[in-house]
Amino acid sequence: MVGERSTPIEMQPEPPRLRFLRWLVIGLTVTMIVGLLVIIALMIMTFMGAQERRSKSDLPTIVDNFVLPDGQSARAYTQGTGWSAVVTRDQGGVERILIFDPKSGDIRQTVEIQ
Repeated sequence: MVGERSTPIEMQPEPPRLRFLRWLVIGLTVTMIVGLLVIIALMIMTFMGAQERRSKSDLPTIVDNFVLPDGQSARAYTQGTGWSAVVTRDQGGVERILIFDPKSGDIRQTVEIQ
């Protein structure tokens, strides 16, 4: 036993079922990789489209109903029951929230954002 030479194990042919299973696993792996790439591409396209839609929003049309103080530009708009708010920025970069009465268009409250 100590001095005997071991003979290499002969490679037996791969059984057909095992070969079929190996190809199924490879196919599933490729399908999952392609699916993941498609999902990532769709997410990127969706976020890029959302960015374009935001830049082309109808914010100026909504804010035209309210008179903003001189030098301030609208950045965002929201509304609640009985009030509307516009986030503005002036030339100095200071942002404010202006709360309007939606019926009269008068400013009810001004909040400076720090």
